[in-house]
Amino acid sequence: MPRGQIAFFVDATKCINCKTCEIACTESNGSGSSRRMRKVRTFERGDFPHVVAYNISMSCNHCELPACLEHCPTGAYTKRASDGIVVHDPEKCIGCRYCTWLCPYGAPEFDEDERKVGKCNLCVDEIETGEMPACVKSCPMRVIEVGLLEEIDGRHGATISVKGLPPPEVTRPACRYRVRIEARDV
Repeated sequence: MPRGQIAFFVDATKCINCKTCEIACTESNGSGSSRRMRKVRTFERGDFPHVVAYNISMSCNHCELPACLEHCPTGAYTKRASDGIVVHDPEKCIGCRYCTWLCPYGAPEFDEDERKVGKCNLCVDEIETGEMPACVKSCPMRVIEVGLLEEIDGRHGATISVKGLPPPEVTRPACRYRVRIEARDV
């Protein structure tokens, strides 16, 4: 894969909320049941009888300005210059949870058994060998893709502003979504 910011593209118009991506991520990372590094979140807009619901599969956004990295007192987070992946080092983590409180997307999760935080690392080992992350490979609807942010930005319907999510200016996330027009925060 050519070098540059790697990003997720999530086509929320096709997500059926099956949570297969969550399960694959958990199994791939050996995460305990108390920590989910990928979550399918359901949002609702409107008033009855005109309610619009949409599902968005979310994980770490590998932000340009990651709050987790900026405020971690032990330096457990780094942003790789070659591909923009934000990586968490569990050996440096002291379990203070600052990152869990400061990430506006709720990506870092505390594990009660390990007493440490973990988060999506975009299956960096697979990316380095040319493979796709577990969530991408497992999704039966092909909702999740990974690619260079500059290419994903040019896709039809790609947006960073989604109703229900924090304003993108806060951390400048490297994730793009395709959502129904009702879900756009324009």
